[in-house]
Amino acid sequence: MDANTIFIFVLGGAVLFAAAFGIGYFMRKRFAERLIRTAESKAREILVTAKRESEDTLKRSDRESKQMISKVQSDFEDQIAQKKRDLENLEKVLRHREDTIENRLDSAEKREQEALYKLQESVQKEKALLEHEASLDKMIAQERDLLQKISKLDAEEAKTQFLKRMEVELRSDTGRLIEQIEKEAKEAADNKANRLISLAIMRNAAYYTTESTMTTVHLPNEEMKGRIIGKDGRNIKTFETVTGVDLIIDETPQVVSLSSFDGVRREIARLSMEELIQDGRIQPARIEEVVQKTKRGMEAILKEAGEKALLESNLTNMHPELVKLLGRLRYRTSYGQNVLNHSIEVAHMMGAIASEMGLDPVLARRAGLLHDIGKAVSADVEGPHALVGGEFCRRYGEHPDVVHGVEAHHEDIEMKSVWPMLVQGADSISAARPGARRESIENYLKRVTHLEEIADKHSGVEKSYVIQGGREVRVIVKPDRVPEDCMGALAREISKKIEADLDYPGQIKVVIIRESRVEDVAK
Repeated sequence: MDANTIFIFVLGGAVLFAAAFGIGYFMRKRFAERLIRTAESKAREILVTAKRESEDTLKRSDRESKQMISKVQSDFEDQIAQKKRDLENLEKVLRHREDTIENRLDSAEKREQEALYKLQESVQKEKALLEHEASLDKMIAQERDLLQKISKLDAEEAKTQFLKRMEVELRSDTGRLIEQIEKEAKEAADNKANRLISLAIMRNAAYYTTESTMTTVHLPNEEMKGRIIGKDGRNIKTFETVTGVDLIIDETPQVVSLSSFDGVRREIARLSMEELIQDGRIQPARIEEVVQKTKRGMEAILKEAGEKALLESNLTNMHPELVKLLGRLRYRTSYGQNVLNHSIEVAHMMGAIASEMGLDPVLARRAGLLHDIGKAVSADVEGPHALVGGEFCRRYGEHPDVVHGVEAHHEDIEMKSVWPMLVQGADSISAARPGARRESIENYLKRVTHLEEIADKHSGVEKSYVIQGGREVRVIVKPDRVPEDCMGALAREISKKIEADLDYPGQIKVVIIRESRVEDVAK
């Protein structure tokens, strides 16, 4: 191969290498430019996406912050409103307490004025007594001088005889005066006496009165007290007016108290108050509506209680009015003993006793169940509860033996058959059962002993005895020490002493017995 050919090959190879290098460079440049454009496009997409996401994040953050601010503001406003309501309720309670204190101050001022008036009266009476005493002293001096002139006795002897004569005359005059005053007082108080007797069972010792006349109602929260009081106390005034029950709101948390001697009224008030609290709408019109509704429903409750008592006593065919009165006894107590349960117990005892004696057990159970029916209306009808109950039984067609057993079981009238005796015995057994009533045997014995001691301390008393379960004191006096004219004065003195020294339910009768005996021995 010659040199030219080699040169041509070399030159051709160089040209090919240069062409290949140029083509490769151009291709790499085109590829690099494409990659750059792709990267720029992706970068722009990333920037757009990031911008869009940042805007969304900003919007979401702004929306959440606004919601949080709104929630915080709402919670703050609710707290402010709650504090405001609490302050308003507290203001109502304080205003109610202030009104109560003002009423008590007014009552205290009235009592003070009455005390001043009585003090003035006592001063005037004392002055009149002093004048009368001076007049009597003058008359006594004149009579003493006259006696000395007539009897020619010295001053001491005349004084002794004069005092003895005056003592006899004064005792006699005092006895007649006391009898006359008692007769006039009895005639003047005749219209009130029966009512006092029928309500005597309500006058227990103060320790038990609170327990038997109070009912508590629990509240869901303290705010309810302010709503119960109402604006200017209108709600509480309306409630007390339409129910006849005292509503007591004190510092005891979440509790209000209802006070009344009438158990049925107290139950109506309790049911009404619970419905008002549950409903939440406490205003005068709503209170009247709920109380009237409860009163209508109470008739059904009383009837149901009476029918249940009949079922427990194994009795049927009783007048609906008597059934309702039996239901009322469910809300009546005597010395802490429920009167309806006591009547059912007496009915069972009467049935057992009558069966043993060969008498009609059905009539016996009816008399026992109805023996205290008069207590259901003792606050509304004058007279002893036994006579009132007998009249109701007679009016609603009960058997004459049942009527007589009811009205005579406390000896308000003469017992003319065995039925009132059976009722009296079963009644005493039920009342004396251990735990039936609150008065213990120790307290009873102390009271009986104290009664006898009071009577024995008086001059001229030989011996005294307490009978009828502490309801009567019989005092036997010495006939040579206590004249017949002075018996009324002695009975009055013992009665006053008992009233001053003892606390007791009902009444205690004082009977003075003076008997003259002449004895001789035949030898």
